Amino acid sequence: MSPATSSVTGRKSSWLAWLFGFLVFVALLFAGYTWIVLTWSYSQGERAGYVQKFSHKGWICKTWEGELAMVTMPGTVTEKFAFSVRDAPVAAKINETMGKRVSLAYDQHIGVPTTCFGETQHFVKGIKPVEAIDYQTPPGTAASAPPVPVAPAARPAN
Repeated sequence: MSPATSSVTGRKSSWLAWLFGFLVFVALLFAGYTWIVLTWSYSQGERAGYVQKFSHKGWICKTWEGELAMVTMPGTVTEKFAFSVRDAPVAAKINETMGKRVSLAYDQHIGVPTTCFGETQHFVKGIKPVEAIDYQTPPGTAASAPPVPVAPAARPAN
């Protein structure tokens, strides 16, 4: 091998080693960022309502995605709360309580780099059933007043 050929081969191998090292660095940076975003939560809270939609979906990364209908009183407009579930036991418990009033405990993670972990920012970590609210009219209102007698209908004159 001539000295010119060996220096070209040496430059190629050092360039490939530098590229490989750079790609490994970028992959580690991405993995570290993802770990930080998924372990640190921006906010925590609870939302109560009725789980109206819950499915296990995705092409490659299957995640549990759901919708909670939050209604304060009958007849009011419902607000929808979209959420994701990462834990299988929590998903099973949500499936058991479909159609019942529940309270979902969640963490909000902002900046998750991919939808492989969930399609929303809100990750449910617990669920508990809530007793049904009895919407009764308070005493003294028109609904609880005694019925008013109605006069018989007048007959038309012939």
